[in-house]
Amino acid sequence: MSGLVAEATAAPSMHNAQPWRFHYTPESRTLALSADLDRVLPESDPTLAGLHMGCGAALLNLRVAAVHQGLRPVTTVLPDPRDPVLLATVRLESAATATATATATEAPDDGLRALYPAILERHTSRQPFSDQELPEEVRRALAGAAGQEGAELVFLTGPHLQFVVDLIRDAEGYSRMSPGREAELHRWTWNAASDSHADGVPDYAFGPRERGGRAPVRDFAGSGVVPGRPMVDFEDRPQLSLLSTPGNGPGDWLRAGQAMERVLLLATLRGLSGTPATQALERPELRWLLRDPVSGSGHVQMVLRLGYGPRGPRTPRRPVRDVLTIGD
Repeated sequence: MSGLVAEATAAPSMHNAQPWRFHYTPESRTLALSADLDRVLPESDPTLAGLHMGCGAALLNLRVAAVHQGLRPVTTVLPDPRDPVLLATVRLESAATATATATATEAPDDGLRALYPAILERHTSRQPFSDQELPEEVRRALAGAAGQEGAELVFLTGPHLQFVVDLIRDAEGYSRMSPGREAELHRWTWNAASDSHADGVPDYAFGPRERGGRAPVRDFAGSGVVPGRPMVDFEDRPQLSLLSTPGNGPGDWLRAGQAMERVLLLATLRGLSGTPATQALERPELRWLLRDPVSGSGHVQMVLRLGYGPRGPRTPRRPVRDVLTIGD
């Protein structure tokens, strides 16, 4: 059980806050995934959409790891309307004895098994990417991965791409002028030379400072300075995609988190690196502006920067003993 949870928690989350808890009930062989409300980001995630997406990404990893172990993860999202903190339950049935159910059971594989090698290889990259375009076949595959989780992934082009880049960069600039947001960013970042934490973003994962280019990469240094941090040129035309869902509530956010992680795992297997760009999404009034004014539909839940470039470094995770309880 510890191995499954460790692989689940390799998922990305805003500021690496890791806002999840797991409880395993041996009698029913069920893992419950709950939100850890002590890890809320009130400035950057006022609606808790980001918290749900991070937990959704952990849920996808759990499903992948379970299938890899020959189990069938029978997954129910938001199983108790009276308990919004309980986000999902996963009953771990033996694939040999499980019976198909119409509403909750995974297909025998559903393409999840192939994603397993990427769980521990996927890391957020804040490095420059090359100008090499993603082949159309790769874009279709990534869009298909999102579709398998009930979401839509659309790659941006033309004026809409430039508009979204400008919106994200402006949103980050506004955040730097907010003392509350700067304090929150400072709380979740740390200097690896003098500190050690099991969460948050260490300075070695900040990536270089931008000298040129227009990649919408968050600068986790905020208004601070990291001594010796290099300045480099990023790509001028980043390859961005929008991940959208039909609705905009907790169930949709969990669905989007699973879709995001499925896309990122497949991208990793295809030799791509990725960076979630949430700056504009952190301001609820800007979400509608991200959507394509002509062809856009649904609710934008994530902006993903994908491309060919260095993978990011491994960032810390809390020990399993801190996130998993076992009992009735």
